[in-house]
Amino acid sequence: MPMPRIIRLATPADAAQCAEIYAPHVRDSAVSFEVDVPTDAEFEARITRTLERLPWLVCAEDDVVLGYAYAAPHQERAAFQWSVNVSVYVREDHSRLGIGRALYTSLLACLRALGYFNAYAAIALPNAASVGLHEAVGFRHIGTFTDVGYKHGKWHALGWWGLALQPTSTPSAPVPLREAVGTAAWEEALVAGVGLLG
Repeated sequence: MPMPRIIRLATPADAAQCAEIYAPHVRDSAVSFEVDVPTDAEFEARITRTLERLPWLVCAEDDVVLGYAYAAPHQERAAFQWSVNVSVYVREDHSRLGIGRALYTSLLACLRALGYFNAYAAIALPNAASVGLHEAVGFRHIGTFTDVGYKHGKWHALGWWGLALQPTSTPSAPVPLREAVGTAAWEEALVAGVGLLG
């Protein structure tokens, strides 16, 4: 009997499976504007670098990673420190099963718990499925760069969606990830999306 699906922090050991999930988006579509498929080693470095500061979550069943979601700094300058960019990717044979929504629900709850105020997502257009997912969890369209990326022999637009994670106020610095992990508030945020998993 399979174990129930869970959402947890990624580890470097998840790199190969995350890379496998991501590869078709680079190789076969314009969903990602990368043109070279990252190696497993590059993915391990990305996970490690992200977890120094921000969450990278995976949805797993037994030892199989079904999808992942992560946050990255929106910009590096200090005044942007309360804003992040987010992304989610799901194994192709598990799409439209609620995994993306569950991952985002947990990721956004974790970001709130860490003290972030804004989340942004860039979507290569057209991509009705991704737009639908982002709007289902509360993102709203805030602008589009037309003909900004050239891939697979044509130009592509990039739409930006934004979500206010909490009302704006005078902020304290975001809580470092290592200080939040293991707290009751963190554990509650981490499992926020689990109820959406089939």
